[in-house]
Amino acid sequence: MTASEATAILDGLAEPSALRLLPESQLQAVADAVRTEMIDAVSVTGGHLGSGLGVVELTVALHHVFDTPDDRIVWDVGHQAYPHKILTGRRDRIRTLRQPGGLSGFTKRSESVY
Repeated sequence: MTASEATAILDGLAEPSALRLLPESQLQAVADAVRTEMIDAVSVTGGHLGSGLGVVELTVALHHVFDTPDDRIVWDVGHQAYPHKILTGRRDRIRTLRQPGGLSGFTKRSESVY
């Protein structure tokens, strides 16, 4: 299975509101896809992998349960936010992580309303 096949479920999840429409039975598939996307992106750009991998399921659950961006999520460290960036409309730019003009390696309020 290619990375794009493994992450296809994310194609319809550009914003957390779409994630909230999924049944709980599909959330593990979303988490698996986020993990695959994150590993693939960080293998290209570099970055902190472990802390983001540790919060993939938590991130999916938070966005499924809470009404983000109205409900705010505060991350302990910015590199925990990589899965959050993938699920909040920045997936198409995740391979620009830590690159000049790309996504920040940490949380940055100007990147998103989330």
